[in-house]
Amino acid sequence: MSEALKQTIEEELRAAGYQAICGVDEAGRGPLCGPVVAAAVILPSDVSVEGLNDSKKLTPKKREALFEVIKKSALAWCIAEASVEEIDRLNILEADLLAMHRAVAGLQIPADYALIDGNIARGFPIPARAVIHGDAISPSIAAASILAKVHRDRLCEALDRAYPQYGIAKHKGYGTKAHMDALRQYGPSPIHRKLFVRFLNEEAHGKQ
Repeated sequence: MSEALKQTIEEELRAAGYQAICGVDEAGRGPLCGPVVAAAVILPSDVSVEGLNDSKKLTPKKREALFEVIKKSALAWCIAEASVEEIDRLNILEADLLAMHRAVAGLQIPADYALIDGNIARGFPIPARAVIHGDAISPSIAAASILAKVHRDRLCEALDRAYPQYGIAKHKGYGTKAHMDALRQYGPSPIHRKLFVRFLNEEAHGKQ
């Protein structure tokens, strides 16, 4: 892969007449706690962000640096969340989509087409396409993945300060052994997703 992703998908859409194409991605779908975060980014057609890649393949330091570059380079960007309560009420898939919808709706410039990382692009008020592994082939999706990941990591740092017993800053809320052991010792906190920590109830019933 080159240092800068080529805007192949975006170029095809511009050739079809679309002008404001946003990439959309999420972070935090799998963790046991905290909100799910989504970001939407519209990049200029003549901008190539060096080092842009799937956020999971970048170091935290590189993501932090690109976070600022993307915000300065983008025509428009927005970061949005769906809360723990919304995740528990709707389920994680619907909450994920809700965060994505909010990110697209919050763009300073209205998008006329959305490229959604993954395999679901449902309910958007503009034309939308799901792009599997989009963060590896679309620069606008890659940019969105970095904004979402950095924002969620920062949220995890804040959650760690509020609930230090769980070690959230280290595992970012994922179900590591340390996190599971802390949950068994202290029980879930208000920022834990009830749907994701049901195993605690199942274990308690199993011991009865």
